[in-house]
Amino acid sequence: MNQPLPQLAVSQHVFTQLLSSTRRGARLARLLGVTQLRSWGAPQDLTERAEIVVAELAANAVLHGCVPGRSFRLTLTFDASPGRLRVDVTDARGERLPRFPHEFPHEDAASGALHTGGRGLALVAALSDRWETVPHPPSGKTVRVELTSVSRG
Repeated sequence: MNQPLPQLAVSQHVFTQLLSSTRRGARLARLLGVTQLRSWGAPQDLTERAEIVVAELAANAVLHGCVPGRSFRLTLTFDASPGRLRVDVTDARGERLPRFPHEFPHEDAASGALHTGGRGLALVAALSDRWETVPHPPSGKTVRVELTSVSRG
């Protein structure tokens, strides 16, 4: 009478990793993210966009979110059936929220000097379906990005 239960295919995958708040940690976040997405069979277009997003968010976590002795966390949540990926990068500096890309001055009006920073979040916004910043108690923040594959598999 005992019948085996049908096995459902797992369509959601989760990867999370703490990384040192260093340039090396940011580079490792990008490499681990790409490796994990490929192992899950994520579509190429999604993997390529995610690589850029992870690189930008990890670099920002190291540059702007670093607290000595504290790591940052990369979390990837991939739902294969709709081809949807959520990228979360959590750092320890909740009081330093990222500014939206339109808030960055691209040129200093007084001196005419062109600013060299501040374009990473504009790139993230252009590549993603949506992004937001959410508090990570007790004192951190998570920058969350959602991406959807155009090829859906």
